[in-house]
Amino acid sequence: MERVQKVIANAGIASRRKAEELITKGRVSVNGVQITELGTKVDPMQDEVSVDGVPIHKEEPVYYLLYKPTGVISSVSDDKNRKVVTDFLPTESRIYPIGRLDYDTSGLILLTNDGDFANILMHPKYRINKTYVAKVEGVPEREDLKKLQHGIKLDDRKTSPAKVKIVKQDRTKGTAILEITIHEGRNRQVRRMLEAIGHPVIKLKREQYGFLTLHGLNAGEYRELKPHEVKKLRELAVT
Repeated sequence: MERVQKVIANAGIASRRKAEELITKGRVSVNGVQITELGTKVDPMQDEVSVDGVPIHKEEPVYYLLYKPTGVISSVSDDKNRKVVTDFLPTESRIYPIGRLDYDTSGLILLTNDGDFANILMHPKYRINKTYVAKVEGVPEREDLKKLQHGIKLDDRKTSPAKVKIVKQDRTKGTAILEITIHEGRNRQVRRMLEAIGHPVIKLKREQYGFLTLHGLNAGEYRELKPHEVKKLRELAVT
């Protein structure tokens, strides 16, 4: 027997947290009976679970790594008809991105139909490092880098310490390339951190997520994660 929210998440309908919201709002039924209790348990093989009157069918979990180009929305749809990350992937499975990359940011993003897996990776208490390469205006001084390393106050809350180094600098052109590693995922965090020290981002790319990299991929290309990579991500998230 499993909790209903877990069954919904495993079916790729929503993350476990969103599934709980569906239950409390009365949008879920078991064998035709509406439920609102989060503790309700069902037999996934015997009981029929429905969301908004539509029975769910458990899909085989899929896990993708996409090299997101710039000018693409990290969503499954867009009301302005702009390209979204799912446009680059097979459409037979109901998939969605794990977290977000800004419209103007390129790089590594994960997608899945496994709500439980997505929820683990996105939960604030789990700390998976994400490494970005940023081209910025100006050349940061050592004191600027120390501010990032100690944390920057954003929205009245300090960021966790970042790892940062200058990869390349061009004082003639007044630009620098930085490598910065964080484990948080606040809105436009890297851009805002660099703006806060007076070095706005010109170009930003996420090159690494935990142990995963973009090796062998060009912008717009993807690959499926290997089973051992999925297992390692789960282990990395909860340690």
